[in-house]
Amino acid sequence: MDQQLVDVARNALEHAHAPYSRFQVGAAVRADNGRIYGGCNVENASYPEGICAETAAIAAMVLDGGKRILEMAITTKGAETTSPCGGCRQRIREFAGPDVKIHTLGPEGHRQTYTLGQLLPFAFGPEHL
Repeated sequence: MDQQLVDVARNALEHAHAPYSRFQVGAAVRADNGRIYGGCNVENASYPEGICAETAAIAAMVLDGGKRILEMAITTKGAETTSPCGGCRQRIREFAGPDVKIHTLGPEGHRQTYTLGQLLPFAFGPEHL
């Protein structure tokens, strides 16, 4: 796992807007253009209207012209390993294949690495349309 990817995710974590849940999340994606994009969760008083850190990182990638996710890191301050929610798993799948590695981190460092295929088996993707 690349230290720059970790650093971008950790920096994003510090900018998370989570006044309701107090559960801050930072994410970073390495894209096919060689760049790394960060994102943080942004909560809203109307709870379902917030966005996840993974979604924010993907949006930053797309805005800059990135087309494919090559690797991803997600970090929290929580005691438990946190993986992407179901909606984010599908959003990641839009831009990544089943072998893409997703690293989870906590305050102590690396916790677990999964492939997207492990997190979203039998995924529905763009090639099915």
